[in-house]
Amino acid sequence: MTPRHAYLQCRYMKTVVQRWGNSLAVRIPKPVATEVRLKRGTNVEVMATNGEVVVRPAKKRRKLRLEDLLKQVTPKNIHPEIKTGPPRGREVW
Repeated sequence: MTPRHAYLQCRYMKTVVQRWGNSLAVRIPKPVATEVRLKRGTNVEVMATNGEVVVRPAKKRRKLRLEDLLKQVTPKNIHPEIKTGPPRGREVW
């Protein structure tokens, strides 16, 4: 049986969906994990696409730094102070 999506070196193996707490889990066979460079602790994206479950390594996000974010603030995109009403409780203004 050939899977519908063929990749360069596709490994096709059957596995069983099992319960893990209140969720479901699938064990990824080592040859498949090795081929796509998955290892323990790798972040993955899980999605349902056209009735199929797709699991793939998550794209790496660059770490945001406050300094870099503040450089993006300009007089055009900064919003004015938001009025929230009079103080309540022990707030000091």
